[in-house]
Amino acid sequence: MSHSRSKKSRKKNPVPGIVLSLLLLVAAGIFLCLLYLTHMLTNTYLFVAAGACLIAVLITFYLTRNFRKRIPFVFGSLWFLLCIGIFSVGSIYLYRTQAALQAIAGTETEISNVSVYVRIDDPAQTLSDASGYSFGILSTLDRENTDTVVSRINEQLGVTIQTAEFDGLTQLADGLRNHQVDALILNDAYLDLYEEFDGYTEFPSQIRALSTESIETAVQNNELTSTTVQDLNDNPVLNIYISGSDTRESTLPSRSRSDVNILASINTQTHQVLLISTPRDYYVPLSISNGVPDKLTHAGIYGVQVSMDTLSMLYEVPIDYYFRVNFNGFVDIIDALGGIDVYSDYTFDSGNVSGYHFNEGWNSVNGEEALTFCRERYAFASGDRQRGKNQMAVIQGVLNKATSPAILSNYTSVLDSAAGCMETNVPYDTIAEIVRDQLAGGGSWNVVSYSVDGTGDSQVPYSMSSSVYVMIPDTSTVDQAKSLLAQVAAGETLQQ
Repeated sequence: MSHSRSKKSRKKNPVPGIVLSLLLLVAAGIFLCLLYLTHMLTNTYLFVAAGACLIAVLITFYLTRNFRKRIPFVFGSLWFLLCIGIFSVGSIYLYRTQAALQAIAGTETEISNVSVYVRIDDPAQTLSDASGYSFGILSTLDRENTDTVVSRINEQLGVTIQTAEFDGLTQLADGLRNHQVDALILNDAYLDLYEEFDGYTEFPSQIRALSTESIETAVQNNELTSTTVQDLNDNPVLNIYISGSDTRESTLPSRSRSDVNILASINTQTHQVLLISTPRDYYVPLSISNGVPDKLTHAGIYGVQVSMDTLSMLYEVPIDYYFRVNFNGFVDIIDALGGIDVYSDYTFDSGNVSGYHFNEGWNSVNGEEALTFCRERYAFASGDRQRGKNQMAVIQGVLNKATSPAILSNYTSVLDSAAGCMETNVPYDTIAEIVRDQLAGGGSWNVVSYSVDGTGDSQVPYSMSSSVYVMIPDTSTVDQAKSLLAQVAAGETLQQ
């Protein structure tokens, strides 16, 4: 009887080991499925990952296959906890990465916000209160959106509102100030232009919005539709317009002036990146202005497509995609990264209230300091030219930190910070292909920056009705930029 009980006690008990192995197999399966769905690994790497996961499961089963062998089972249980922890954390990272990239990438539309404005002391509180008002509108600028909003107001109020046309923004403001009209219908993006007019900088604070209509429009570039994914094997060169908004908002605004205008030409085969900065006041014809020059920054008011097309005309290259970023939102990203290193061409003190100091050479900066570094222009004799170079330096600093191992400790915080302050129409599959190629081929990227130049002048731009400061392009620097772009397309390596 005791002998029979002893034999039973020595029998294997594989059930706990089987349960642990199955749990780990499920966790590994979820991890591999998410890894596959990112499309960022080649088949070779996927097979290697699958093999590693299978080995981890087999080791777990081998060590835990007999619950009565305490020491192997304990080691097997610890191994199980380690592996399931790795698979769980890896799955969370993969899911959040894919969700964040899909939220940022593949943007196909943009929003224009058009509002009805009244004087700040006007008694009207709702659009219905203003049903008998006369409304001032711009005669030509943004007329399509204005007419759309007028139609919506007519439908909402059940009446045909009275409108009066004005030739320019100052005339429109004067019409409201002098009681020629009772209200304005104006694209919100135009409000920033008033700070460029003497005597009108306070106008946006003298009015308030009764209602706002959002108008959605598609963004499509010249060469590729929003549903086409570029094959980097056939055409390894990507030309991407980087548009930076310098608003005080933490989120990415709708249409607004483009304070940062950088053309990034990327050869994915040679790993060459060329960043060309164009000053915001560059006086060039917009793609919609029928040859009439305007400040480049004003192109953003009409949508990112106009900015892309305008730079495409200037540099005579197709621009495939855009990347919009709110530099104010960069504060959170840089802080989430733990700060970045930027290179300054000069020693200078910022003119803002914080009074930050920057040394010539490398500077370690946090988010607020990096934003100040981007914005400063009065400390330099070259003004906006140097500001453009500093903006590229900050972008380079973010790229350097984001591609370093240091990002792992703050990875999820960086993803959270990126939401809402950036967007791109680069398809997710194209981003995944670049990552695949980088993992497969490796190698560092050669980044070279260049800034075009010009001379200051006073002109009446397309979007305005009086003279303001503009920068007349130096055609020799524009030609040099074209030459550099041609070299990148030809697969040549550039020197800074």
